Order: sequence, then structure tokens, then C-alpha cells
Amino acid sequence: MNVAHEDDGKSFWVLRLKVRERIVADGIDDDSFDPANIGHYLKADQVNQMIDDPDTLFVDMRNHYEYEVGHFENAIEVPSDTFREQLPMAVDMLQHDKEKNIVMYCTGGIRCEKASAYMLHNGFKNVYHVEGGIIEYARKAKEQGLPLKFIGKNFVFDERMGERISDDVIAHCHQCGTPCDAHTNCKNDGCHLLFIQCPVCAAKFEGCCSQICQEELKLPQEEQRSRRAGRENGIKIFNKSKGLLQATMHIPSPEKSADEK
Repeated sequence: MNVAHEDDGKSFWVLRLKVRERIVADGIDDDSFDPANIGHYLKADQVNQMIDDPDTLFVDMRNHYEYEVGHFENAIEVPSDTFREQLPMAVDMLQHDKEKNIVMYCTGGIRCEKASAYMLHNGFKNVYHVEGGIIEYARKAKEQGLPLKFIGKNFVFDERMGERISDDVIAHCHQCGTPCDAHTNCKNDGCHLLFIQCPVCAAKFEGCCSQICQEELKLPQEEQRSRRAGRENGIKIFNKSKGLLQATMHIPSPEKSADEK
């Protein structure tokens, strides 16, 4: 079991077991795909050995908001909102690197294990994945006194929203641009956008992602509920979308920025 190396009392404390046909929604509809045919496991010391190898590529199989606050040195981001989108995208992105070592990683080792099997299924030969994901890597590296090759924070899905792995702050406040890697959800329940906000902007916007949400939050509760009616479900499903984040916070997409250069 992966155990957090930081414990401030805010991590999950309730355990529920549920039976699911698939542990992650991968969208794979191919009877010839063998999920048991996975890549080679890498322990912490092996990760450190391979990360500086020019013939090795580290591929981050997490969401954009996770990669933004922390990742392995020089890791490749697969820019999509869902794991099912990431799998074919990773294959396309790495088509010209089939002879290289491909190292997949994720938070706790679940997604990258499935991803490694998918890469092997698509003709990649030298596929690896970090055993236990970032959580286990960080724990073992610290136990063994190894230099940390993961920079920043590891995003986690509980009230902490992140575990500090290294002292590096590689992200920026989405409102003012100051170095910051603290995620929050917009206080306006009709929005609930996940974004990065520094303490100054948190005070200025009262925990909201925009002035519009800040103004809506001050309305009477009945009017807020009326405005949310009909849009709440649609917004909350996609409140981690990169497109929604870029549109709301006026963050240019990498593609648009490249076109303007």
C-alpha cells in the first residue's frame, strides 16, 4: 500500500472498497489488448539511473493540473483532460521514439501500469513504469538518501491537494503570475474551477477565480441557486478541464502561443 510521506491529518481517513470492471476508465475497446502484459517496474534507484540517459524518455500520465505543479526532470506532458484521451495521444507523440526507453509514471502507479501495457500493445519494445508511482518513489528515495529527481509537488486527491516532494515551486498563480503551486477550487459553487491561487489573490478575490464569480458569490443564496440551475452539473463535470481553465483565467494555450511567435 502506498502511504503518504507527509501526514497533516487532512489525507483520506475513510476506506471504501468498490468492485469495478476497470480500475481506470481507459476507453480501450480491443479484444487483443492484454492488460497483464505490462512494462518493467523501476525502483527509486533505477529511476535515478535512467532519468539522465539520453536514450530514455519519461512520460507523465497524469492530468495537466498535476503536471503543472510537479513532475520528473525533463518529463514529457501528454496534454489531455482524461486518461482515455492520453493513451492514443501518447502513442502518436512517441511514434518516432519506439527504439528509446519509455518510462511511464503517475501518482500511485495505477495509470502508468495500464499505459505501459498499451504502449507495448502498440509496438513499443522498451517500456518501463515507476513502481508505486511518485508516492513510492519519493518515499524510497528519502529513505535511501537518494537525490530527488522529482521537482515540485505531487498533486493528491484529498483536502491537501498536494504533497511537497522538493522545495521547487515550478507553477505560477493563475491570476497574477507570482510563483505559487497551491491549488484551490473557486468558492463560487456554480463554478468550482480548480486553479492555482496565491495568498494575495485569494484575499483580493475572496477565494474566487474571477471578479464575476466574486460578485455572484455576494448575491443572496436563492439567486445563486437560481443561476446555478441547469448549468451546475455541466460545469462540475468539466471543472478541471484545461480549456475551461485557459478561457476563464485568460491563459493562452501552448498551441496559440507558438503560433504567435
